[in-house]
Amino acid sequence: MCLNSQELNCTLVVNAQQTGNENVQVFKTLEKQLNEFINNTRWSSKSFETQERIECSMVINIQNYQTDAFQASIQIQSARPVYNSFYSSSVYNFNDKDFNFNYIEYQNLNFNTTQFESNLVSVIAFHVYMILGMDADTFELNGGSSYYKQARDIVSYSQQTNSKGWAPPSGGDQTRNVLITSAVSPTFKEFRSVMFDYHLKGMDLMAANVKEGKTAVATALSQLENLHNRRPNSFLLRVFFDAKADEISDLFSDGPPVKIANLVSTLTRIAPMYSRKWRNIKF
Repeated sequence: MCLNSQELNCTLVVNAQQTGNENVQVFKTLEKQLNEFINNTRWSSKSFETQERIECSMVINIQNYQTDAFQASIQIQSARPVYNSFYSSSVYNFNDKDFNFNYIEYQNLNFNTTQFESNLVSVIAFHVYMILGMDADTFELNGGSSYYKQARDIVSYSQQTNSKGWAPPSGGDQTRNVLITSAVSPTFKEFRSVMFDYHLKGMDLMAANVKEGKTAVATALSQLENLHNRRPNSFLLRVFFDAKADEISDLFSDGPPVKIANLVSTLTRIAPMYSRKWRNIKF
């Protein structure tokens, strides 16, 4: 295995403050093992140079534990560099609240592409493939398909365990199953074209021509109106804006002006939970 072929440069933190016993050794061991597991595993056949590794972070908040049973949530974030700049654009920002797992100190963490090993491994691996899929979609139209397929496979074999977060949606569930099903569904096809247009045709143009880049970002975002009209208040749109709202607000509140009156009204309609940020946009 080539040492620089791994895909991720991930920092994982285990936060056990809520348990009142954060200094227990098992939390430190878990943190160390997971960092090694994520950063030393080959998640695909593609080779990444060291500088191409995707910058990401995971924070596991342990709420409770008894012996080897842990109740937790996990916050995942990833970003990709913007061409010819020192800026990184947030791509994936997800708070997964359904993260209960069993772990015995120093147990082997092995990922299997076709069968369930443990809920701990499945949840981590699922989010790794979401990071890879979304990142690839920002560089090539639908470039993340093979990673999304693996994420779906993980859902398929993990949901047989009845662990929370894997089951098919019922009502307004905001689960891993809903996330990947939506991401690859033709119903939400604009999501993936927006990921590509926003980053490669918009953000990556900024260094050469800020106005052109901003206009392209606005044009990309306008595509989300079709998605919203088809499925108002979708979970996938919320995931998108959880990663992008701050950036969009900052982008259009500074620098050369572009025509965005329609964009602001569209954003207010399709992402009302961030209406305070949209009010900051100057046009």
